[in-house]
Amino acid sequence: MYEDFDRCYRAVQSKDARFDGWFVTAVLTTGIYCRPSCPVRPPFARNVRFFPTSAAAQGAGFRACKRCRPDASPGSPEWNVRGDLVARAVRLIADGIVDRDGVRGLAAHLGYTTRQLQRLLHAETGAGPLALARAQRAQTARVLIETTVLPFGDIAYAAGFSSIRQFNDTLRLVYDSTPSELRRRATARSGHNITSTGTVSLRLPVRVPFAYEGVFGHLAASAVPGCEEVRDGAYRRTLRLPFGNGVVSLTPAPDHVRCTLALEDFRDLTSAISRCRRLLDLDADPDAVIDALGSDPELAPVIAKAPGQRIPRTVDEAELAVRTVLGQQVSIKAARTHAGRLVAAYGEPVPDADGGLTHTFPSVEQLGEIDPDHLAVPRARRRTVTALVAGLADGSVVLDSGCDWNAARSQLLAVPGIGPWTAEVIAMRGLGDPDAFPASDLGLRLAAKELGLPTEQRGLTARSRRWRPWRSYATQHLWTTLEHAVNHWPPKEAA
Repeated sequence: MYEDFDRCYRAVQSKDARFDGWFVTAVLTTGIYCRPSCPVRPPFARNVRFFPTSAAAQGAGFRACKRCRPDASPGSPEWNVRGDLVARAVRLIADGIVDRDGVRGLAAHLGYTTRQLQRLLHAETGAGPLALARAQRAQTARVLIETTVLPFGDIAYAAGFSSIRQFNDTLRLVYDSTPSELRRRATARSGHNITSTGTVSLRLPVRVPFAYEGVFGHLAASAVPGCEEVRDGAYRRTLRLPFGNGVVSLTPAPDHVRCTLALEDFRDLTSAISRCRRLLDLDADPDAVIDALGSDPELAPVIAKAPGQRIPRTVDEAELAVRTVLGQQVSIKAARTHAGRLVAAYGEPVPDADGGLTHTFPSVEQLGEIDPDHLAVPRARRRTVTALVAGLADGSVVLDSGCDWNAARSQLLAVPGIGPWTAEVIAMRGLGDPDAFPASDLGLRLAAKELGLPTEQRGLTARSRRWRPWRSYATQHLWTTLEHAVNHWPPKEAA
């Protein structure tokens, strides 16, 4: 989009927040880059350049606006709706893979050479993987500076910088500020001293409209005991992260989500934020979904009633896959019970002074030796769970934020006991494919019947083609028409 100068400039002139995250505006006369909705007077067109990412603007010598804070805008929805190499790479970089494994590790994970990866990323994002990771490091450092009392040396290490000097130089380049100045301004804005020591509290930005009841209601209804809970108006869960474990509390609002993270290792902050955004589908483009699905006369009333639905996703693709298999042909309550047994038996204990969380959901390695006593499901489904875990362990099934969606479907369908419904639900909720469509889903077909849509699987699939590439969102909208626990937030028993 950033290549369409006229369209971008109109968005800047109207201060349209819907375009925040799609591109950044660099002003030649000031050397500053802003989000499209920056409240300052729009610059003259002759003094403006548009870049696809903050990293690209930084690479061209521009620094972030201190007023609109462009690095705190929602991420570009483009990377979530595409399944090509660049989008897969951007999702993995957002999860912190470059800081953990380097550019070579990223390239190897994707099956490309570093030179190919550099060239393709630069062509579309205006920056290479190191520059994208550096921009992310700067944002992580700013969050830690402004929300904790950690010493700056610890923050530099946690954010992924190799030295204090690199940390200081990057913050001066990106924010035109020292760490002390950033913390001082944050204290002045909040009106009191920052006292958080073991937690980070921040706002997760979101594009509006944001119909959070659907996504939060679904997560609450399917919450696994010990691993997830609803408490004091927040959805809470444990996190298994690259360097340690954590607990997150997520509280929805119409235009943001309040996120409180307690982490064992602050090096996991980038990954934790990325996974929470993914869990709630916060980088979605609701306007594109509304425009596409709202043009269907049968769907239009449903879209108009609750625009801005998000897909209830996951913080761990393998976890979602195992839980989906456990939920085959049983109620949500039964699926919670089955998953809860695995959490209690194989998950790592996690301290939670503020709630009732006890364990993480077990990793693939921890599930490798499942005792049949902890899988009180039919024998065929037990074999499916065992085969899925084995496939995830040996790499014959690859499920992560950077995997190829179609390849993952094929790998899943090769697992005995996994059919199209399971594969499509995993593609939709685990992998984030916006066009997944579990046509045989009972709830989907019941909702279709109420709206006068075809209920037979083949007919519904044919009808759904006009909803492409947003069939996952059509599914979520159809689910919201049902009288079901997944559509209640806060949950009725907790209301």
